[in-house]
Amino acid sequence: MNSSNLYLREQDRRQFCKLLAQYLPGVTAWAYGSRVKGEAHDTSDLDVVLRSPDLQPIAIDRLEDFLDALRESNIPILIEARDWARLPDAFHAEILKNYVALAER
Repeated sequence: MNSSNLYLREQDRRQFCKLLAQYLPGVTAWAYGSRVKGEAHDTSDLDVVLRSPDLQPIAIDRLEDFLDALRESNIPILIEARDWARLPDAFHAEILKNYVALAER
């Protein structure tokens, strides 16, 4: 999907990608939801799904460290990041309909 379809400041995308590389190297991040569908406003949260290289669950401690770093960052919006491997298949299908790659590995 085209990243120009994502309603997110470039500086926030760069900060997100920097934290992802630091805390979850090799993990891909896809944005979905209102910020991809064109239904977002400035304070809308950013829905993100995290995909490990083998699509296996990301270790909980590593995931929590990443989520903590996001909360402590200067990104001014709430980021709801979820592990692809822990989501039901029906949710996978919904995400696959409309997403934007934030960070590909």
